[in-house]
Amino acid sequence: MLHSITLDALRALDAIDRQGSFAAAASTLHKVPSALTYTIKKLEDDIGSPLFDRSQHRARLTPAGKLVLEQGREILKATERMIELLQRLETGWETHLRITRDTVIPSLPVLTTLNAFCQLGQPTDITLSVEALGGCWDALHSHRSDIVVGAVGELPKGLFKTIRMAEINPIFVVARDHPLALVDGELSAADLEPYPAIVIADSSQLLPARSSGLLNRRNVIRVSSAEEKIQAQVAGLGVGFIPRHLIREPLARGDLVIKDCYLPRSPQTVYLAWRSGQEGKALAWFIDALARLDWQRILDG
Repeated sequence: MLHSITLDALRALDAIDRQGSFAAAASTLHKVPSALTYTIKKLEDDIGSPLFDRSQHRARLTPAGKLVLEQGREILKATERMIELLQRLETGWETHLRITRDTVIPSLPVLTTLNAFCQLGQPTDITLSVEALGGCWDALHSHRSDIVVGAVGELPKGLFKTIRMAEINPIFVVARDHPLALVDGELSAADLEPYPAIVIADSSQLLPARSSGLLNRRNVIRVSSAEEKIQAQVAGLGVGFIPRHLIREPLARGDLVIKDCYLPRSPQTVYLAWRSGQEGKALAWFIDALARLDWQRILDG
């Protein structure tokens, strides 16, 4: 029975569950539906248990089918990891590299670097993602990412290697039509009290979430990205600090107004970071390429 469970059969079962039907799964796997039906029927006959309940209009997994699917996906993941390790062992180039940037880092420098990498013609798939606040460290810690661009906050000890990129200078801004835009002098706690603070939510999944400032306010509106924060503040929904390099155009148009605020906000150092002990030619290439960019000039503009 053990010899009957092939990777092709597990892939077929996985595709059927993900796609919702035999026909859709067959199309995804570039097979004809009859071939997929034969693969599943043979698997059922070999293990001696039905994997699908076909009594209804749409076939549904039986308890045995759910068990085989759950364990089969673990086998498929392990197989992919093994192939990746073998590929890396043979060539030194990773089959897959995950790059994460903090939401306050502009995407263009990362995309330009990725374009240069693509010209090398190496067989490495790239996944790009965006995190916020402690989410970059969390992505490294939980192996959701291989390298992060713009990690902020206190550096975790001993787990990661880092290269300092630049300093980011947040400034306190309000919409041009916001009542606080008309207040003279430094804004006090009493001035801010009636208005919501717009903050970016920490995207950490495992590590403790971090504060983005103004979180002790009575009213807080949390958003998922710097782009949403800017849009919310331009719309006058609330107030808060935003890195200057992200709002050059709204400032130039007068959509946002800089105000002095009683709350201190020091420059934030951002880092290029990756896990200690990681190896691979693609990772090394991106570390070198991203580290050579003049990030302070990019962010100061």
